[in-house]
Amino acid sequence: MEFRIKEICKSKGILMKDLAAKMGITDIGLRQSLRGNPTIGTLEKIATILDVEVADLFRPSYDFIAFVRDRGETFTFTDRKEFKVYADNLLE
Repeated sequence: MEFRIKEICKSKGILMKDLAAKMGITDIGLRQSLRGNPTIGTLEKIATILDVEVADLFRPSYDFIAFVRDRGETFTFTDRKEFKVYADNLLE
């Protein structure tokens, strides 16, 4: 999954290390989080600091974004078919 966080930071004149500091984490910690599967909480913090909606953090090519929090894990879907497979498995 690709994020637009660097692009948004650049447009607002904010360095990634400054964003990390505002979040109370290290620059390395922020980068590692974004390479993995960041939680919705992390994405919400970033969006709040950057004064954008969470959906704005994703590449604009996504016309579908779904977040699911299930048993303490957050899943992000940018493909309707993948989301449907996940949702169908929940009902079984």
